[in-house]
Amino acid sequence: MTAELVRGQNHTLPHTRLEIRVSAGTPVVAGATLGDEHGTVHGTEWIAHPGSPQLPGLEVSRQAAADHRLAVDLDALPAPVHRVTVLLALPTGVGGPVRFGAVASPFVAVTALDGTEIATFTLTGLDTESAVAALELYRRQGAWKVRAVGQGYAGGLAAMLADQGLPRAPELAHTIQDAVTRAMARSVTPPPPRTPDAGRAGSGAGPVSPPDGRRPAAQPSEPLTGPVTPPPAAPTGGPINYAHPRRQAAAPPPPPPTAPPTEPGRPAQPVAGNATGWSMDERLYNQIWGMFEDLARTTAAYRSAVEFAESRMEQELDRTLSDPRSRIGGAGDRAREEARAKRDELTARAREALDRDLAQLAAEAAVVEPALPAPFAGWDNPVWHAYRVPMEIPMALRIGDLHLPENPGLHIPLLVRLPLERGIWIDSGRTASEAAAMTDGARLRGLAMESAVAHAARLLAVYPADEFSVHVIDPAGSAAGALAPLVRSGVLAGPPASGAGGVATVLAHLTRRVDLVQMAIRAGAADSLPPDVDTGEQLLIVNDFPHGFDDRAVTQLRYLADEGPSVGVHLLMVADREDAGAYGPVLDPLWRSLLRLTPVADDHLSDPWVGHAWTYEPPRMPPGSRVLEQVLAQVAAARRPRRF
Repeated sequence: MTAELVRGQNHTLPHTRLEIRVSAGTPVVAGATLGDEHGTVHGTEWIAHPGSPQLPGLEVSRQAAADHRLAVDLDALPAPVHRVTVLLALPTGVGGPVRFGAVASPFVAVTALDGTEIATFTLTGLDTESAVAALELYRRQGAWKVRAVGQGYAGGLAAMLADQGLPRAPELAHTIQDAVTRAMARSVTPPPPRTPDAGRAGSGAGPVSPPDGRRPAAQPSEPLTGPVTPPPAAPTGGPINYAHPRRQAAAPPPPPPTAPPTEPGRPAQPVAGNATGWSMDERLYNQIWGMFEDLARTTAAYRSAVEFAESRMEQELDRTLSDPRSRIGGAGDRAREEARAKRDELTARAREALDRDLAQLAAEAAVVEPALPAPFAGWDNPVWHAYRVPMEIPMALRIGDLHLPENPGLHIPLLVRLPLERGIWIDSGRTASEAAAMTDGARLRGLAMESAVAHAARLLAVYPADEFSVHVIDPAGSAAGALAPLVRSGVLAGPPASGAGGVATVLAHLTRRVDLVQMAIRAGAADSLPPDVDTGEQLLIVNDFPHGFDDRAVTQLRYLADEGPSVGVHLLMVADREDAGAYGPVLDPLWRSLLRLTPVADDHLSDPWVGHAWTYEPPRMPPGSRVLEQVLAQVAAARRPRRF
């Protein structure tokens, strides 16, 4: 199972002979530094870079490239080495981009020698930085782990090397860049292509096999786009490559045929499930992600065309007005009018193309939404009225909707793969966004807890009976009203824990479960687990954190966030990050390891491959609906009686 890391998160490495693969939208320089147990780099002989690409146990690329393979043999590293930091930098003096914010977010994968991905990391959030420490391999208690770093440096390679503690860092940076500029060595064969040419019917986009490292199906915590045809309206900088670097090949049966066009020259009528996949659920899943990709593509093309039109107008005006003769008579005014007319024409044509694509996507959404199975459907979908407890785990779960400002009414379901690979943090703070700032604090906390209950209920509903359990920590008992549907139905693993004693008991129980299951897996003795250990998936809802949590409880939460998902224990935090500021940076790894959602609509979900900020809409119950109580009642009836 591939671990999709976020900044600060770590993952245990099962092998010592590895490849680190880098995919970027532009040529980058790749290197690595070796550090001792304190992270100190003792000199230039501890650095692998294009001018000196080989060290014991480490080899890097010899030139700048958009794709790199770095070879690492952890067993062959010198004994004092406890850390390997992978560095990326934009080459200077070659006419390329000067900051990472102007290119697609680099993607880094740690793989076994057979190409199996162990951990991946997308370096999002970069802007003026021209160098970045991407990730580090580090040794702790005899075991090697990988940590996603993503620390950028606006001062470039020299600033990054200086931060590593190297003397004369500017001279070394110049040596490295000079080696790249003069192309001092052989070229490197790039990694094999990750994106097959499989098509999707519907709206004319490219392949849609969703990008998950485990199955042929984008982890939507940060929405991902898949490969699509380059936007025809993007007139600057060359075609944009929307290919997700981890999209895998699949060989499912062909999708069902689409309906014939109603008129010659018009697009075919949308059909639900017209993507590739082994089952109808997988086809619908792929189709939803294809719709996401199409919306990202067409919006990016429109924005690019508008930017080009504005830039062209400014350039024409600059050229015209720089000539003093154009300022005599009405020449200058005529030049302004002509430049603006050309801009308006280009913008109108781009908007026409956008509206055409949006209309097709809206028609497709109108067909797909009613056909969705319960795990993919909103609470207002009639499929929930025919709900029955499933016999197997679905491939994904809907946790909300996404839309863009060009068409707020066109919503794309936001799906996450199951089992969950990371927990969820529902931000109840008023400083989280403008929308949150306009909401009363008490109301916002109530909405956050209602969202947590809705997510927990959906997870309970889509798992087979007794294969998913929910625990609740509510130290002050402030969420009793929101928790009432879960408590009344009897689906919780136990009463909500309150007070210091209740918090300690629940955390100790789940920490013990993680420890025992990890030991059993490592020993290959899963059958030897104590009978009181529930091996089903576990969800811990934590309300009003950090109130009521001491240092030990905080440490246990961090442990559950890091180690729990791999053995089926997940966190659902309802918290205001500002309230946790007293803990300082100690909680940063916890926040970064969780998928941040909001209880009100907010454009906080970024798309690192296209650059869009998607607005997230949390799931909402229809007014007056009792579908939640009806679903939970069926879940409770299908579960074995529990003794609290």
